[in-house]
Amino acid sequence: MGDRGRTRGFLRHVPNALSLARVLAVPVLVVLAARGREAAFTWVLVPALLSDIADGWIARALALESPLGALLDSVGDTLLWFVSVYGVWRFHREVIDDHALLCGVTIGLWALEYVLGMLRYGRLSSFHTYLSKIAGYLLGIYLGVLFVFGHHTWLLYLACGASILGNVEEFILLAMLPQWRADVGGVRRVLRERSQGPVA
Repeated sequence: MGDRGRTRGFLRHVPNALSLARVLAVPVLVVLAARGREAAFTWVLVPALLSDIADGWIARALALESPLGALLDSVGDTLLWFVSVYGVWRFHREVIDDHALLCGVTIGLWALEYVLGMLRYGRLSSFHTYLSKIAGYLLGIYLGVLFVFGHHTWLLYLACGASILGNVEEFILLAMLPQWRADVGGVRRVLRERSQGPVA
């Protein structure tokens, strides 16, 4: 195997390693939040949020997507989002108090999607639609900005709005797809595939 083959062999593990690191960061973040260590919480949270962008980019750029990778990514994202909410509650409670309805709807739809995915497929839905990826990036940007620079209402509304729309699309896909699939793309792609023939 040449140098190029060895490099690709090494990179093959990077996306899953980043997702696993995100999972392992969660208990650290819980402890830091519980102890009121906001600076340390921020230093762990921001790289974890950036790793979500990095692992997806590497997997797509090098065609390394896999069902295991999709599952690890979804588990890491789910745990990180909920510990992030805990961090916001501990360190920036005013954001939740001032925007209780928006935050409640956003978090409630997350939780509902995870429950419905488990009931439907026995696992997280992990559709990785384009809209859900955009929502994830926007939420990550908002959280990073919040902990480093402070709250911006317009960014919160943009991120939560995208998240709510992404959840609605995922609910539609849960109803449309009898079997789980990774990297679905979105409702429009599924409808186009159905018009062209049976979906694998």
